[in-house]
Amino acid sequence: MLPPWVESGVITVHDLSVFLLPETHPAARIQAFEHSFRDSLERARRIITPSQTIRRELAEFAGIAPDLISVVPMGVSRAFAPVYHEDRRAILARLGLPEGGYALTLATLEPRKRIDRLLDAWRILPEGLRLRFPLAIAGASGWENAALQERIGEAVAEGWAIALGYVDDADLPALYSGAHAFIYPSMYEGFGMPPIEAMACGVPVAVANCSCLPEISSGAAALINPEDPESTAASLAEVLTDEVWRASAVERGFEVAASYSWERCISETVAVYSLAAGL
Repeated sequence: MLPPWVESGVITVHDLSVFLLPETHPAARIQAFEHSFRDSLERARRIITPSQTIRRELAEFAGIAPDLISVVPMGVSRAFAPVYHEDRRAILARLGLPEGGYALTLATLEPRKRIDRLLDAWRILPEGLRLRFPLAIAGASGWENAALQERIGEAVAEGWAIALGYVDDADLPALYSGAHAFIYPSMYEGFGMPPIEAMACGVPVAVANCSCLPEISSGAAALINPEDPESTAASLAEVLTDEVWRASAVERGFEVAASYSWERCISETVAVYSLAAGL
């Protein structure tokens, strides 16, 4: 939001989930946006979004001319790169993870991320596959997740899930690199950093077929429908076992991840501010 005392400026709109999916946000957050968002839009000289998807949504939602909205993709830290077996062994052991024998999802545990739907799909997988590649669930506790936490606990007790909770940033490259696959079933994102981080670490990726995720993954990820556990399970079985696809996904994923850099993000952000200032 622009501070109330400034006449104009540049704002970044990361996503519109607070308006399009209000049921996935706490009431206080919705009230804060309803109070200040429109005012900031009206005073903004330029607006930045992290994806074309959000640019289109914002133009339609707020009636803003698209040429006032610039897309500046986010970047991926160079820390996200393959961490090979010897270098990741101690980290994975500390996290209680089997080397190369787990699938991974990483997200704040809240309704929008659809971890509950991923659990539905994982339960449908053939038992041998489900137990061979338990689903490691990483991420901080968000809100409205009591039922989800209970379901995760049940899956852990049954031996086909591993609850990691919050994982320190320094451990993430090794966590990604040790995974057999990374799955991101979120129903709505403005950009979606974790799938790109996983690609940068050389891991095959599957993402939800909605919001900006097909756009930012640029054909390098398998697309799943998080609202349809049966089809998701069928797709994930291929992600876990189709070695031809997996090799192609890793190669393409490196290319996609390399296209997102913080240097590019900084340069393009400065260009938008310069344009707004008339420089």
